[in-house]
Amino acid sequence: MIYTCSTSVAANYRACCVAQSKASFISKISIVIEEIDESHFWLEFLTDENLLTKESCKTLLNEADELTRIFISSRKTANLNLKN
Repeated sequence: MIYTCSTSVAANYRACCVAQSKASFISKISIVIEEIDESHFWLEFLTDENLLTKESCKTLLNEADELTRIFISSRKTANLNLKN
């Protein structure tokens, strides 16, 4: 489960890089944001269920937070550029 959504982040981001239009980019980056959020959920789930220690997931959770902020910022910029 964690592998599927985390690899989906990469695959969907790659699709963003070849988007045919700004609107398509925004749509695809929104999917990336959803997938990174799902990855974050599964990491939290694994620690909440004591399947992994919080310490072992700390770096991955931080990276998920950073990527989420980056992708949201990219979507905001793309939306602004679409309006202009």
